[in-house]
Amino acid sequence: MEERKTLQKSFKSHWVWAIALGSSIGWGAFVQPANWMGQAGPMGAMLGFGIGALLMMVIAVSYGFLIKSFPVSGGEFAYSFISLGRTHAFICGWFLTLGYICIVALNASAFALMFKFVFPRFVENLQLYQIAGWDVYGTEIVLATLALAVFGYFNVKGTGLSGRMQFIFCSVMVVSVVALTFLVGAQPESGFSNVQPMFPADKTAFAAVIAIVAMAPWAYVGFDNVPQLAEEFNFSSKKAFNLIILALIFAALLYMMMILATAMAQPWESLVAESLLWGTGTVVQDLLGTFGLVILVTALSMGIFTGLNGFTVSSSRLLFAMSRAKIIPEAFSRLHPKYNTPYVGIIFTVVIAMLAPWFGREVLIWVVDMSSIGVTIAYFYTSFTAYKLFKWNMGADFNPSVNVVAPMKKVFSALGIVVSLVFLSLLLIPTSPAFLGIESRIALVAWIVLGIGFYLVKRKELNEIPESEMNYLILGNKEVVAKNQ
Repeated sequence: MEERKTLQKSFKSHWVWAIALGSSIGWGAFVQPANWMGQAGPMGAMLGFGIGALLMMVIAVSYGFLIKSFPVSGGEFAYSFISLGRTHAFICGWFLTLGYICIVALNASAFALMFKFVFPRFVENLQLYQIAGWDVYGTEIVLATLALAVFGYFNVKGTGLSGRMQFIFCSVMVVSVVALTFLVGAQPESGFSNVQPMFPADKTAFAAVIAIVAMAPWAYVGFDNVPQLAEEFNFSSKKAFNLIILALIFAALLYMMMILATAMAQPWESLVAESLLWGTGTVVQDLLGTFGLVILVTALSMGIFTGLNGFTVSSSRLLFAMSRAKIIPEAFSRLHPKYNTPYVGIIFTVVIAMLAPWFGREVLIWVVDMSSIGVTIAYFYTSFTAYKLFKWNMGADFNPSVNVVAPMKKVFSALGIVVSLVFLSLLLIPTSPAFLGIESRIALVAWIVLGIGFYLVKRKELNEIPESEMNYLILGNKEVVAKNQ
């Protein structure tokens, strides 16, 4: 049996918190509030994000237990292997890889979009072509490519640099959002009168809130980056659950504060009716001038940078874990000779994401919407695995090396399964307010077909690996044994 490659324990707890929070709060919190209010009104949007965070906390119970018990790179990929075997591990890893890389690409695209709003003449002077109604500019492609290259370089250089940067970016983002909300609220022409009515007139309050709750897997994707880093914690993995909960609380508050600030700045119904390129940017600039726009752009930049950095870290660790398990080519588990980072996975993530700006933002959004399915599938596998390992009592099937008697946590993991299936239903049932568009469904089918083809090619080789060796490669032991219980 070949020696198993491992990563250095170099991630500090506040860096991990920053990766969870910064990955959850990306460009959407600063660019989309006007669109969310158009769907649900200010109160519907804020309630939707609050309820979404609570549902994610239910799922986080399973994550906390599994990170503590199995602190290895790969996260959900490893958990699905524990409960359902290598085929399901492949399915989970396949969907997650796409989801993570798409979010890296979308954040790079958002960085170029920010420049398009702030410096339109600079960006809109090299139009190349149009795809799905979206003008593709050469300057946008250059900006997105540069952002990806810079963060790829930082990640190759080591976890210390990327972790430290993530914490600084997160801190600046939180301070900027709080400052912006108070500045908007302090202006005489703004205030809670602009927030009325609380819900849109054309739908019920319930339908408005549900439309936002359905976005929770997308809105809070990022807290699930924590298990990808578990192998590199330089602190007890028992702290992981508290870090996830703290990140979700901060994320929910930041989403709600940005919605509230946008709604207070101008009567929200008139803002929604204008269909502006960047509603929040426009009202903040009108109300607070250049100073307010600088604060907003700073917050947005930090949100984009934390998303770029966090998901580049996580996607490279997922690729590393899948390669170590011989599911994808061996190159992805190579470590940099100087920095000991999975540099091939980092470079692959960055290069694939660099292709995205060439296809225009609309095409990218279709793919990212589809990737919400992959994230939700990962939530399901994690909750299912925890449910199997938690026991009501020490019955005949109790295995002290992996099982824990925890009736309440078993209930929470069961709720996590239900929540995951509800989210999947909201995305896949045609009558749902969050039903995927035809383009996203086509992209989903294409990815599934591609995955089936890849699996069929690798199936014989995978099935020949002995169970003990697969356990060792994925979990670090020849048998499935939980740690830190």
